Amino acid sequence: MHADLSRSTFRPGQHYSGVIVQQGRVQLDADANEQAAIQLHQARTAVADLIGRHGGPLGSNSDTGFRIKYHGSTPDIDTLEIHGGHYYVDGILCDATRPAPGDAVPDDEDLGEQAPAPAAFWDYWDQPDGYRNKENPADRLPTDYPFVVYLNVWERAVTAAEDPALREVALGSAMPDTAARRKVVWQVLPLAYGELGIEGDVPSPDDVRAAFERWAAKEAAPKSRLAARSQRPDHADDDPCLVRPDARYRGPENQLYRVEIHEGGEAGRAGNPGNATFKWSRENGSVVFPVDTVDGTWVELATLGQDDKLDLNVGDHVELVDTAYASRLEPLPLLRVEELDLPGRRVRLSAEPDQHVGRRPELHPYLRRWDHQAAPRQRGRTTPLRGGAIRIEEGAWLPLEDGVEVYFEKNSTYRTGDYWTVAARTATGSVEWPVNAARKPLLCHPAGIVRHYAPLALVKGEDSPVDLRLGFSQLAARTVPPADAAALTAEQRASDEEFAAEGAAPGARSQTTAAAEAAVDASTGESMTGEGDV
Repeated sequence: MHADLSRSTFRPGQHYSGVIVQQGRVQLDADANEQAAIQLHQARTAVADLIGRHGGPLGSNSDTGFRIKYHGSTPDIDTLEIHGGHYYVDGILCDATRPAPGDAVPDDEDLGEQAPAPAAFWDYWDQPDGYRNKENPADRLPTDYPFVVYLNVWERAVTAAEDPALREVALGSAMPDTAARRKVVWQVLPLAYGELGIEGDVPSPDDVRAAFERWAAKEAAPKSRLAARSQRPDHADDDPCLVRPDARYRGPENQLYRVEIHEGGEAGRAGNPGNATFKWSRENGSVVFPVDTVDGTWVELATLGQDDKLDLNVGDHVELVDTAYASRLEPLPLLRVEELDLPGRRVRLSAEPDQHVGRRPELHPYLRRWDHQAAPRQRGRTTPLRGGAIRIEEGAWLPLEDGVEVYFEKNSTYRTGDYWTVAARTATGSVEWPVNAARKPLLCHPAGIVRHYAPLALVKGEDSPVDLRLGFSQLAARTVPPADAAALTAEQRASDEEFAAEGAAPGARSQTTAAAEAAVDASTGESMTGEGDV
């Protein structure tokens, strides 16, 4: 989560059930965030335990979400209909309901005109977090049948730079923003049938689901690990006495470092140059600058920052981001700030940003600052940056700054967007990172992004696709009002009169029925009432 945090303290393995606020203590953002994380973890775990890996509600009052309809070989480009409703993936609620646009107050000349009815479903090309591009062949649906349509679910942070409605304007323009938000991102995507590892004829839906689950487990599993430490640098004796002489972390302030994979793939190895890179920020990647316009290499910003610590300087590496770019997780080269125009709130970048990013105001573009200036010097040499990011070198401690170092495990595979956070503290002169009994740093999987997958449909041709979703019945049922004493007495009197007409004494039927039920209970050991309830 790219947000201005002090640190992240939620650890599922500790099995904490809540945060206890104590009187007279300082309130921290980490405590409030951990409470929210605990409740979210408990709720999603309970839902997943009850429903399973994925599923949607069945019933007349609710439709199972994400019903897929395929349109191929049409005059326009192939597409999918994504119908509304709820669906749960690993306990995460995904809502495909398309919101109504609302009705504006009509002008006098508009009276009597009827606006076209909005679509009741999402299209593959306009799904809210998909941002598919019809001009990009890689985004188009496969033309080879069969193929699987699946749901990709993950979460990201949204700040006021991306959603201005989060900012409280009553605080004034000079005030920073307040809280950020977590957003569930769902994307309906195609998967080539060959990726499932199925050979021969198309199997049954259950077999396709099983093959997809194997693929999903492999895709979701973390494929890299990192360790962090603080090490007193050799030049520490030359530093001014701003920190303790024996401090391993030499920074003057507390920081939350974020190490994030920029371009995925493999690191450089013997005979393979590799393409995996990373970037880092001492502010958890939270320093952003909303963009007004992009004109060639010049970018006009809404603000140049709050202070000297959170502003832009020549030499900084920045990333032009908008909602579509953040959702697609497809990295573009980081650009360097070459010139500042303070009165005009403009910066000149080392190259013109990609034409597909930052040009649409409705996607709220912004610049995100990263704090690496060059690749770390290692073993007497400096490796040049690749696309403005640092090449990953495995099996060695890589210095970031002020004594903070990171270590990438050998033979790993990296995914764009995966990240780790490292809290550095001046009070201890070190970083907070898990260690073993010998005080050696432990290798840890990324803190995110956590990916979740669910199959939706198998497209075998022009016919209706095979539905791969799962459904569950709702527990609630129609209530029956309990009978009162007068109604029970009247029912008993009617029953006795009917039985008396057959020659039996009043009340005999009730006694006979009770005796029969008691005999059944004695012989079977079961309650007829309990059995009826089940």
